[in-house]
Parts: sequence; C-alpha cells; structure tokens
Amino acid sequence: MTQQNAIKLFEQKQVRSVWDDTTEEWYFSVVDVIAILTDSDNPQVYWRVLKKRLSAEGNQTVTNCNAFKMIAPDGKMRKTDVATAEQLFRLIQSIPSPKAEPFKLWIAQVVAERLDQMQDPERSIQQAMLDYKRLGYSDNWINQRLKSIEIRKELTDEWKKRGLEEGPQFAVLTDIIYKAWAGKSAREYKQFKGLKKENLRDNMTNRELVLNMLAEVSTKDISEETDPETFSDHMDVARRGGNVAKTARDQLEKELGHSVISSGNAKTPGITADPKLPFNEDEESK
Repeated sequence: MTQQNAIKLFEQKQVRSVWDDTTEEWYFSVVDVIAILTDSDNPQVYWRVLKKRLSAEGNQTVTNCNAFKMIAPDGKMRKTDVATAEQLFRLIQSIPSPKAEPFKLWIAQVVAERLDQMQDPERSIQQAMLDYKRLGYSDNWINQRLKSIEIRKELTDEWKKRGLEEGPQFAVLTDIIYKAWAGKSAREYKQFKGLKKENLRDNMTNRELVLNMLAEVSTKDISEETDPETFSDHMDVARRGGNVAKTARDQLEKELGHSVISSGNAKTPGITADPKLPFNEDEESK
C-alpha cells in the first residue's frame, strides 16, 4: 500500500488527507471534518462521543473507519481516524451543521479532481505547481522541483525493475547518494537544515536540487549500463552516481569560493518564501 499525505483546504481550514494508491481513494481526517462542521473547541471529544453513540446504534460506517498516520499539531506522525468520501457522506448526516451541504460538494470536487488527474497526468503536474505556488515557492524553484520529482521516479522505477524493495533498500541507496555528493546522509542533511518531518527536497536550494538531480540521473544511467545484480552492486552504483555530482559540486565551489550546501530551509528568507502549511510526508524511502 502506497499512501500520500496531503493537506486540503475547505474555507481556508485544513483537512488532513491521504491518497491510497491501492484502493485509489481519498481518506480524510474525521476529527478535522468535525472541527469544520461543528466549530467545536474539542473535536476529538465530539468524535469520541459520536462514535460511541453510532456504534451503539450498530452504524457500520464507524466500524469500517480506518486509522492512518498523519501529521499532528505537534509535528509528529500520529494515528487518527479517517473516512472515505462515501463514509463521510454518511457521517455528516449525523452531524447537524449549516456547512454540511457545502462540505459535501467540496468532498465531491476533491474526489472528481483526483479522478481527472489519474486520467490525465498533466493535471497532476499542474496541481503540484499550484500547490507549491500557494506555499510561496518561486516559479524557478518550482520548475526545478518538478523536474527532480520526474528524475527521482525514473531512478526508483529502475530500482523496482531490478527487484529492489521500497522502504529500507531505497533509503539505504538514497543515503549513499546523498553521502557521496553532499557529505551527509539524509538524516544528517535534515538535521543540518533544522528539519524534522519536513521533506528534505522541499527545503533544498536550486543548486542543491540540481546537484541531487545530477546524482540521481547518473545513478540511473550507470545502473542501466552496468546491470547490477546484487544489492552490494547497487550500493556501488549509487556511490558512483553520487560522485558524479560531487565532482560538479567541487568545481562549482572552486569557482564560487564557498560551499553550495546550505543550512537554510524553506522558512529561511532568501531560500524560498515561508510556507504556511505542513509539508507532505518524507520521500527518502520511496
């Protein structure tokens, strides 16, 4: 199951959401929905009471609700009850609110947009551009970031084709690539930038993005040419790909007279504008 966390906005209020590639459905945080519909100071308590009442009535919607990890107010990933659009429509019937009908229309629109994007990938790219733009990123940075996503996917597709596992193996190879060209593992790089759950690439400068793209495309190309068989072989290829970008980095720093590895992040003036919403889940293990 591959999940992608997202933040959706209804009347400028956040609704934490997860897209599940396996079921091809959106899952929405029930607590966030209740907070919007009821304006309750404690939507968790409201949901707890409502869930107990609906369960006593034998309501299957409550029984079938899942729990996914989402970004909590403290910045940590915590499990929270989620519901599909269909389940939400049923739950909303039990919540008296003047916002119920507008919210149903909004949910339907979110679902329809995702289906449109699945039929036309260009819509996904356009949506990503709008999302980054809304978070305050410059057009130049957005173009680099979208290109980096394309290159990353080409690399992970190459890894999948050769039987590598998403998760630990992808993370190990990514660390090797980072270590080769940037001198830091993904964790060390994030600590250097003062990040916790935020996405590392969403906090890179244009130069860092370009160097990382060079490292990843080089790794993919070398893999295609050398046909690595063992995981040890893949580790060597990742190191060689990263070293291509390290050579470019060394030459650039020689010309500039200073390091191109920045401790700044997306909230640092001069790096990008200050985003007002949490970042999506980290990509390093994908």
